[in-house]
Amino acid sequence: MAACRNVMRSGAMPTCQAQPLGPTNVNVASRSTQRAHRCRLPGLTGKTGQSSLVGCKVKLPRLHRNRHRTVTSASLSNIITEIPSAIISPTPGVLAGVLVNSTVYLLGIKVLLAGLTPAGVAHSWFLGSVVYAAFGPSGYLLVCLYFVLGSAVTKLKLEQKQAEGIAEARSGRRPPASVWGSGIAAVACGLAALLTPPDLLPMWRMGFVASLASKLNDTTASEVGKAFGQTTYLSTTFRRVPRGTEGAVSLEGTAAGAAAGAAFAAIALLTGQVDLGGALIVVVAAFFANTFESMLGATVQGRLEWLTNDLVNMLQICVAALISIGLYQLFPGGGVL
Repeated sequence: MAACRNVMRSGAMPTCQAQPLGPTNVNVASRSTQRAHRCRLPGLTGKTGQSSLVGCKVKLPRLHRNRHRTVTSASLSNIITEIPSAIISPTPGVLAGVLVNSTVYLLGIKVLLAGLTPAGVAHSWFLGSVVYAAFGPSGYLLVCLYFVLGSAVTKLKLEQKQAEGIAEARSGRRPPASVWGSGIAAVACGLAALLTPPDLLPMWRMGFVASLASKLNDTTASEVGKAFGQTTYLSTTFRRVPRGTEGAVSLEGTAAGAAAGAAFAAIALLTGQVDLGGALIVVVAAFFANTFESMLGATVQGRLEWLTNDLVNMLQICVAALISIGLYQLFPGGGVL
């Protein structure tokens, strides 16, 4: 290029030839062309209509964010539209369980506080949510039925029982320990149903129903016996003892408890939680579990300070669940729909 300038100064025609681009220049041109091609997309050009690298850098993230918002909106829409069908499903899932149970608790808080302490209400909320999520509306109905019937029999002749010193504390309002003493087996079966393969659901349903039937049987027998029992006997020796003695049974209480357990099993049958064979298994499991509880109360409960009534109740309902599950395994397909 310097030679060309010298020729032009001298007035002669330039004869210089264009020098070929070196490797570096070719690479630079190639990279620029590639960038330009990459940027020639709709909406990614500058104000002059030419490719704009700055536009690429700014707008590509916007496209990504818009796509993310679209996917999120679609997911939320799907969840909202699926909630009604999930609520009435036999196995609704956790979200439906929490929504339905929370609604029931907000609407029925006065009824709940009549049978539970505030802390008991909080703990029972978890129980109700798990049960609805795992066993659906019919399973949830059984829990509500147990709560209503159990609270009702606890208040039978409450003043008389209070005068005799054999009534439940807090006028029968159950604290968290009593909630778990009544429902820990139901929660365990519900969590197992949610976390294990669907083909095991019938087995967990069996344990769930049997645990509640057994506890309703026990609560009814105890409260009716304390209210109306004429003569009470120690379950191990059949020696006459005062009403309200741990491990004591009465004819009135035993009959009422058996009727309550059988009625609960029948309702479970009508709601589809169990079939006829399953209802019979529930009655048998409840009977043996209650016998175990009475013998435990008559022998060792009074001798061990740590063996509280709530802990004995936990053992009882777990025994009922295990017996029912064991019988279901012995007679597969004959217990649950």
